[in-house]
Amino acid sequence: MIPLQILLAALLGWLEREQRDVIAFLREENRTLKSQLSGRRLQLNDAQRRRLAVLGQRLGRGVLREVATLVTPDTILRWHRELIARKWTYTRRRPGRPGVLVEIRSLVVRMATENPTWGYTRIQGALKNVGHRVARSTIAGILKTEGIPPSRQRPTTWRTFLRAHWPALVAADFFTTEVWTARGLVTYYTVFVIELQSRRVHVAGSTPYPDEARNVPLIGRAFMRLVRRS
Repeated sequence: MIPLQILLAALLGWLEREQRDVIAFLREENRTLKSQLSGRRLQLNDAQRRRLAVLGQRLGRGVLREVATLVTPDTILRWHRELIARKWTYTRRRPGRPGVLVEIRSLVVRMATENPTWGYTRIQGALKNVGHRVARSTIAGILKTEGIPPSRQRPTTWRTFLRAHWPALVAADFFTTEVWTARGLVTYYTVFVIELQSRRVHVAGSTPYPDEARNVPLIGRAFMRLVRRS
């Protein structure tokens, strides 16, 4: 049986390559669509601006400079600041518990963004666990207002994926040592595995032949020791 860590390591590499390709495609697609405007100003509605603001704030100005093509990073971040200001600006037109309503709205948004696979029912159950009884339709309305799509359409960020699997993630690499032997100076390649969460290093073994036939078994045995220990 292939250890879980090996499967996760392979999955991470595949996801990274796929995300780079998706980003490159979307950037080119946006440039193509923008070129069709022929100098006309792009008209976005409030829901579209809200979705761009929520996603753009997560990326930050540096990443937006590389990927944003429809509007400037400054515009996207300004939209997000306006969303925050709008959230905390409300009039006292009727009695009630505005503090609780703001808390529930904040919890719904946080649960949806930090757990992209959670649907309305899952969020409803999590709110119930902390003492809030909220209807699914209310949760759906809050997320729609905030520009957050349903769970099946909600993207999983790289940061969210890493946080969810961080305790199980490991990395493997080599370091070299020059050793005098009867045949002269020989380079030995030492394979080691590091647990990313604890930073604990496990030496798998050394060999003067850094090829697949010798090193894959070394790494495999190191992974198996980690699996048995966990």
